Amino acid sequence: MTETTDDRVVLPAAFERFVLAWGSLGGAWGVNRSVSQIHALLYLSEAPLTMDAIVDTLGIARSNVSTSLKVLMAWGLVRRAPVKGDRREHFEAETDIWEIAALIAAGRKQREIDPALAALKTCVAEANADPKMTPVARKRLVAMLEFTEMADRWHTQMMQLPKSKLASLVGLGARVIKFIPLGKPQGRTPNG
Repeated sequence: MTETTDDRVVLPAAFERFVLAWGSLGGAWGVNRSVSQIHALLYLSEAPLTMDAIVDTLGIARSNVSTSLKVLMAWGLVRRAPVKGDRREHFEAETDIWEIAALIAAGRKQREIDPALAALKTCVAEANADPKMTPVARKRLVAMLEFTEMADRWHTQMMQLPKSKLASLVGLGARVIKFIPLGKPQGRTPNG
């Protein structure tokens, strides 16, 4: 996996490029760069790594590595991996890409969809009870709630499928559209 120069671990170019790119992408997804880089390092590593190895390889402060590992373990993306004859803690990443996608989707649903649903349900209930609320605003709140509920149901249905069925469904891509009756096109308006 790596060459060692002094105390610094040198990764192969493609390995390092992936770690750096994953870190940058994590920032775009709202995930701390260090968390994403550690995940990338552990994902490509053939053997579990100690916290010291992660610190030395990535040049990230030990406290940052510790915090990032806790985040990754809370998501289920990283776990402790005991190594026979070594008392230090070692860490490894989940490597099944479908499991990774499911864990990330579940985490995002919990952090984004569930609170949105709760807020929208409260807003719709308050809007329905408020005579000052305009029908247009009420209609738009209901539409947003219905859409979010539909996304929530879709997520639940997809997560109940066996990985093989989900992979087949994803593999169909745009070809699935031919099974859906299109009918008359409906216009999309931003003010709906």
